[in-house]
Amino acid sequence: MPLDPQAEAVLAPLRDAPAMSLWDVEPSVARAGFGSVGPEATPPAVAKVENRTIPGPGGKLPVRIYTPDGTGPFPLLVFFHGGGFVFCDLDSHDALARSLCNEADAVVVSVDYRLAPEAKFPAAPEDCYFATCWAVENAASIGADGRRVAVVGDSAGGNLAAVVALLTKQRGGPALAHQFLIYPVTARDFTTGSYEDNADGYFLTRDMMQWFWHHYLEREEDATSPLASPLLAEDLSGLAPATVVTAEFDPLRDEGEAYARRLEEAGVPTRQVRYDGVIHGFVSMYELIDKGRDAIELGCGRLRESFGR
Repeated sequence: MPLDPQAEAVLAPLRDAPAMSLWDVEPSVARAGFGSVGPEATPPAVAKVENRTIPGPGGKLPVRIYTPDGTGPFPLLVFFHGGGFVFCDLDSHDALARSLCNEADAVVVSVDYRLAPEAKFPAAPEDCYFATCWAVENAASIGADGRRVAVVGDSAGGNLAAVVALLTKQRGGPALAHQFLIYPVTARDFTTGSYEDNADGYFLTRDMMQWFWHHYLEREEDATSPLASPLLAEDLSGLAPATVVTAEFDPLRDEGEAYARRLEEAGVPTRQVRYDGVIHGFVSMYELIDKGRDAIELGCGRLRESFGR
């Protein structure tokens, strides 16, 4: 399909911006500048927002807890933001976390996991698994039901949500009702058809992903670990049911869809939906790209079903 006119409107000013290679700047400098790139959604109102710090595997681990209107206990979503394992934080994904809270009618625990290159793999997945365990163990104190739990993430956060689902199987819990993976990173393979077709010009580029992976991994062989590349896991059976959202003009499209196929082949109830005409990041751009709101409604509908709501 042609590029969606709303996605084209988002890309137009970015194409006019001065060209810059991430390889020419330090990650900390690139991280600071990234916050000013791209549209930001207006944060929707929720009943309550609370910032906390919990003791994590590498020290203090910030989380932000969102509570919807109504009477709990509510289902529990543990959310991991995107940003290539190097960028973004609780603030960059505040609007998306709030939208998930309202649409899924669930308490959302957004996790500010450690970023690379200061903390390389496996720091991020260990933080995210720890935070998921903490959220379940402390569910009652935050108005949530620890028996109705799902993980959600976009891009690198989608990778981390998939990896946490794997870890809950490997480590004997906690039990998950669902995993909502939004254009997830699932392997370090820059030769897929979607990488070839969408290498440049569609917000996320192949060069950016190569830079992200370079800073995320400590060693080359780490790329073969299922905790970095869940697509390479030998056995995906017994994992939580999944919803996988992909975008047509996204380098990550094919690896996300390949992971959905592997889940289905392993007997995991899975729904995979490709949104044609749109770009990586479109879900966070839901105020400007209508299909982003459609994807949120789809995923949250699936989450509510998994929670029996």
